[in-house]
Amino acid sequence: MTRSPHSFTLNNFTLQCGATLPTTQLVYQTYGELNDNRTNVILYPTSYGAQHTDIDWLIGRDRILDPSRWFIIIPNLFGNGLSSSPSTNTHCGLQEQGFWFSHLDNIRAQDQLLKNVFGIEQIALVYGWSMGAQQAYHWGALGGDRVQRIAALCGTARTTEHNRIFLLSLRAALTADPAWNGERFTAVPDRGFRAYARIYASWAASQAYYRERLYVDLGYATLEDYLVQSWEASYRRRDPHNLLAMIDTWLHCDVGDNPTYRGDYKLALQSIQARTLVMPATTDLYFTPEDCQAEADLIPQAQYHPIPSIWGHRAGNPYQNPVDEAFIRAAITQLLAT
Repeated sequence: MTRSPHSFTLNNFTLQCGATLPTTQLVYQTYGELNDNRTNVILYPTSYGAQHTDIDWLIGRDRILDPSRWFIIIPNLFGNGLSSSPSTNTHCGLQEQGFWFSHLDNIRAQDQLLKNVFGIEQIALVYGWSMGAQQAYHWGALGGDRVQRIAALCGTARTTEHNRIFLLSLRAALTADPAWNGERFTAVPDRGFRAYARIYASWAASQAYYRERLYVDLGYATLEDYLVQSWEASYRRRDPHNLLAMIDTWLHCDVGDNPTYRGDYKLALQSIQARTLVMPATTDLYFTPEDCQAEADLIPQAQYHPIPSIWGHRAGNPYQNPVDEAFIRAAITQLLAT
């Protein structure tokens, strides 16, 4: 039975873009039990387009994160449709109105949740994939010795220029739809969703994945079936304004862009004290192994441990892929044992 999530309210919350939201909702779900000294905490932020129910498949006794030992909290990213988003809060806009959520906003809200609701000061692990990994790096840089470990799967601490092109192409595809009036959508952007989904699918898995037609093993008869029934159907579940809002957060990702580091990206990475597991996929086209290796080299206690997979970016969220899941689980088990 699916449990109802919880909601934490922040009043008059000022964002990094300068806007102040009179009421801000951070929706989250918990798994397992918090121990008496509040030291068994794993924070697992959501990724692009995902809500907590999309990624909690890896929580279980025989999965990557074990709730019989750990107290796991999944906070939903601002803009994802559960936490405050353009679709749920009229005060939330888009880049066109000079509004965006940053990862600093997400981390500050999550910090208040941990302290005010649970009295949590120490975090045993921040585990994140993709935009979740971006948040994990921010937690490491801004949390100091409160964060003991980081597992950053298929993500970087700053959005690269090449990655920006991908994001801008997604944004351009959605907003090229006739339903876009320059500030918002007046109807469902059918053409936009169709183009957006195909751009996303082309980057999310590797050339080898498509060459070997692994989508057939997933039950899709043709490539078009896969694109329509998997990729397009998945993103049509989301409000297009929210998809744009999360793109804007991703575009603004820079672990050094905050009052603590004042734009010094390298200093931010060098200041991370946590044991850090950097896990790109060897065939990721968004967050390349080279980019992830370069960041690992700047983090004092980082271990670079790439996932050997042809699943590309999706290797970091292997709900359809038991081989990559086993590889990740072994690495996380070892990290948590240190």
